[in-house]
Amino acid sequence: MPRSISLWRALAPALASPAFALALPGPPTAAGATRLDAVQVTTRRPEDGRVRAEAVARLDAATLDRLAPTHANEALARVPGAWASRGSGQEQLLALRSPVLTGPGACGAFLVLDDGVPIRPAGFCNVNQLSEVNLAQADGVEVLRGPGSAVHGSNALHGVVAVRPRLPGEGGSVRGEFGSDDYRRVLLALDDGARFRVDANAVDTGSFRADEGYAQQQLTAQWQPALDGSTRFAFAAHRLRQETAGFAFGEGAWRDGRRSGNANPEAFREADSARLALHHVRAVGDGELLLRPYARDESQTFLQHFNLGQPLEANGSRSLGLQAMWSDATLRIGLDVEGVEGELRQTQARALTTGTPAQNAQRPAGIHYDYAIDARQLALFGEKQWRLDRDVLTLGARIERLRYAYDNRAGDGNRRDDGTPCGFGGCLYLRPADRRDAFTARSAQLGWMRSFDGGWSVGARAARAFRFPQATELYRLQRGQTVEGIGVETADSLEATLRVSGGALRADATAYAMRKRDVLLRDAAGLSVPGAATRHRGVELSAAWAPNEVSWVEGQLAWSDQRYAFDRALPGGETIRRGARIDTAPEWLGGVRVGRRVGARVEAELEGVWQGAYAIDAANTRRYGGHVLWHARIGMTLADDWRASLRLMNLADRRYAERVDFAFGEERSFPGAGRSVFILLARATR
Repeated sequence: MPRSISLWRALAPALASPAFALALPGPPTAAGATRLDAVQVTTRRPEDGRVRAEAVARLDAATLDRLAPTHANEALARVPGAWASRGSGQEQLLALRSPVLTGPGACGAFLVLDDGVPIRPAGFCNVNQLSEVNLAQADGVEVLRGPGSAVHGSNALHGVVAVRPRLPGEGGSVRGEFGSDDYRRVLLALDDGARFRVDANAVDTGSFRADEGYAQQQLTAQWQPALDGSTRFAFAAHRLRQETAGFAFGEGAWRDGRRSGNANPEAFREADSARLALHHVRAVGDGELLLRPYARDESQTFLQHFNLGQPLEANGSRSLGLQAMWSDATLRIGLDVEGVEGELRQTQARALTTGTPAQNAQRPAGIHYDYAIDARQLALFGEKQWRLDRDVLTLGARIERLRYAYDNRAGDGNRRDDGTPCGFGGCLYLRPADRRDAFTARSAQLGWMRSFDGGWSVGARAARAFRFPQATELYRLQRGQTVEGIGVETADSLEATLRVSGGALRADATAYAMRKRDVLLRDAAGLSVPGAATRHRGVELSAAWAPNEVSWVEGQLAWSDQRYAFDRALPGGETIRRGARIDTAPEWLGGVRVGRRVGARVEAELEGVWQGAYAIDAANTRRYGGHVLWHARIGMTLADDWRASLRLMNLADRRYAERVDFAFGEERSFPGAGRSVFILLARATR
């Protein structure tokens, strides 16, 4: 589609700077794998050391270096209650205290931050947004589980994933990696030790499935003009060119010969994104003021192989924003402002002939949607802490407003693009007339933590979160829907936490209960259903034990009970019953890791990942039985500047499914990869 020159193209020449000195981080520390000191973490500002009641897990740089993740699910598998369901290539669907949420705007339930900046504007989420951050070269990842809107605003309904880049002075390296299915990756870190840093990687890989593979490039760059770090410019860019393998169709297709096939060899995905931000901190009164202006540019084109008729979608957006926050030891007050220009065009090349007569008639060839949107967001928030001897009380609140100006560039209504009517009551695709819409939402949270001797602490939190309707939910309508029937989705949550940190042991336990209202569901016929309600409850456990400097054991376990809280016969033929389990919501998720250093040069870790059974349809008549996977990682220091590692994934060569669901009358699955081997060689440069 016609677009402005992207930030990537405009700024790429400036990134070709002179040579930099390099240094490789040392091997990870024994107990430093998964940080469980969540009370020290905030996803708004990583350096903020406030005591907090939120359930936050942290993966540090040493963990990410050990993992060398090829996909976000390898990292999030270490977070209690988290699941990044892997699709084709770099595609994923995120779950945090939730089922796998599908639908045009379901990704709006999760907020992804890169260096404090949301990956996408509030109403323009990307279902594969985790692929747009440079996770493999990050300094850390923080995952807030549960409502986070009081601080972070819309989209922090189920949680926040915050990725933190590495800053100048952390050393540089060059790494080369190859593995199964023609996997090849190069990672380069350039660092002058004080002011400049560039992290870049490029991947080219095939797959065990036919006609599947991708090429991806990522870059993050940091420049600190002042040595005190008070001002920093940050740039991030991402490019993906993917040959997509669609679902494997049929019961149990993930475990037989069908797993390596590809029913949609024509499917593809192309995505580009770039972000530029200025981080400036200065002393104001008794506190400090953070100013963070930013600009974003993104576009993607992909074939909707998962929908009947396989429409082609092209979308993009350009946005400018500002985050401002003043804070001292107990108070912070903030302002978020954002403006967005976006567009979407969906077309179908050929008439559908493989569905029922009604499906064929309602999904015509031609233009389905063609619109542009101007959006404006404004938010105010504040948070106050009171420290009373052993108790810390936190109260936070936020008010946020989002306005859309929608311009339909195709014919209004649900006719064909030539104005003729579809059969069987009209076309599926409904295009509203030009309109203006505004939404206002409020959120609040109250947290309490109490510490005891011996490193013990207990806490509780009550919170309300929200997400605004995404642009695709409002204006890419289907027959029978109206804009007025789609509102702000809310979640009310209660949780209690027990933590212990002392000596060789760190542990964390959280119990929660949450209810969601005004939920927009996607049914088995691919139709969006507004006004639903769901309830979620569960228990999350995590622990790490390092009895000495050479060995460690850590793991996590999460139980959840996620059910529908409404009764309704859906347009696509399903019937939802109150109390039925939500499909694609595993009751159990867990993992365990055992690691040991052997001498001064060798480090080994064995990891087990457990996913429990779950229903794959709303009626709870079909189930996926779950699976257990085992992985091994071995790292060796070859010389002062050289290090090698071997990763063995799915050691037992288990046949499993990354995800199974039921739609359009049949079971669909994304098969998991078999045993895979990856070898990495790294050299420090000084």
